Amino acid sequence: MTISAFPPGQPESGRAETVAVTAGRRTVYLVVLVVLPVLTLAAAVPAAWGWGIGPRDAVIAVVMYLISIFGIAIGYHRHFTHRAFKCRRPLRIALMLAGGMALEGPVTLWTAEHRRHHKYADRAGDPHSPWRYGDSGLALLRGMAHAHIGWFYTARSRSSRQRWVPDLMADPDVRRFDAAYPAVAALSFLLPAAAGGLWSMSWTGMWTALFWGGLVRYAVVHHVTWSVNSIAHTFGDRPFRTRDRSSNVRWVAFLTLGEGWHNWHHVDPACARHGVLRGQLDPSARLIRWFERAGWAYGVRWPDPARLAARRVEAGPGTSGAGAGPSGAGPGTSAGRDPGRPARGGERARGGERDGVRRAPPRV
Repeated sequence: MTISAFPPGQPESGRAETVAVTAGRRTVYLVVLVVLPVLTLAAAVPAAWGWGIGPRDAVIAVVMYLISIFGIAIGYHRHFTHRAFKCRRPLRIALMLAGGMALEGPVTLWTAEHRRHHKYADRAGDPHSPWRYGDSGLALLRGMAHAHIGWFYTARSRSSRQRWVPDLMADPDVRRFDAAYPAVAALSFLLPAAAGGLWSMSWTGMWTALFWGGLVRYAVVHHVTWSVNSIAHTFGDRPFRTRDRSSNVRWVAFLTLGEGWHNWHHVDPACARHGVLRGQLDPSARLIRWFERAGWAYGVRWPDPARLAARRVEAGPGTSGAGAGPSGAGPGTSAGRDPGRPARGGERARGGERDGVRRAPPRV
């Protein structure tokens, strides 16, 4: 089955939900999010081939990568966007800083875009659906490019922060962070450079750490996190019924520290754990659990076995099911439940599709 693009003439969203973006700002997005990362990754190939990457630079790059990904996954996404847990003020500020290190924008803009995505997931109004242009081969390739990166610099409107994140706009700490975001972005490069220089006590060590732990890391982090929008809405397993094409992709989950278990997340966005089935490792949820045990996080919403069973698509051994149905969030997510226990076979809902991977995207 081939579907057409989102209905012609239908706006992406209501006027109150978006604000216009100037051509100049779109050019900035193009340079910062496309041109510079591509040039950096292109330079990384001959650099790695000719000189390699030393242990010092590798350690700095990995540490900066973990800070950035955890900042996005735990901070920007699970805490600020979906309020999957509450936390003490020092941790809240630290999560904002860590998320800012990923260089994906101020927390208010990131959260506004993501909340709009969940309202319209894979339908008209979704800012970055890979199904935007249809499901034929070329249309889907075009849609994946749009979902991965194109929407940043082609969209003539962005999500209105007043409409989507009034809670964050009323938070003094968040307002101060937004105002200081350029300094946070600069810190994302200064930290690895300073670490490399002090570790090696040389200018060379500073520059190589800036390259690998700053520039290359920022380019890799961007494409890894954006893979959730493109890859995890196109390919993968769909063991839970949703009204969109959110899916689970193991290698994306590994690189994003749990974010690639995307199917359950669209069933229950307010759940602090995304990898809810056996074998689905979710380091971000585990770290939230450690924060909870330390008393830094509280009111954590862990998976509810009854909700897991109700939304599970029954599948035969060795198969992965997927289905389409109404999605929801909030009810059925329980605070205080241990995230470590995965759903078991006996918790599957009866009467679902069997071995039923739906090939057509949702109706738009």
